[in-house]
Amino acid sequence: MIIYNVTVKIDNEVHNDWVSWMKNVHIPEVMNTGFFLENRFAKILVDDEDGVNYSIQYKCANAEDLKEYQNLHAPKLQAKHTEMFRNKFVAFRTLLEIVDES
Repeated sequence: MIIYNVTVKIDNEVHNDWVSWMKNVHIPEVMNTGFFLENRFAKILVDDEDGVNYSIQYKCANAEDLKEYQNLHAPKLQAKHTEMFRNKFVAFRTLLEIVDES
């Protein structure tokens, strides 16, 4: 299993709109691609005066599914996010491989 983690720092001035858009539009669009089994939307508990930090985690069965998602869907969905919140966020992506689950 692979976790595709997207860490985002969103500016305070658009925070509430962004959270609503992520929960009601973006995350459902990502999940509707059919490549992910589940997701988590978590606030990172750090003090930051100019923004709020989040981790959005998408779990997929294997690296091939993730690569196909990245080729077919990610550019369009990321562009839409950038258009909606241009200059109001920073983001980076991390891949994790699940070694064990209890």
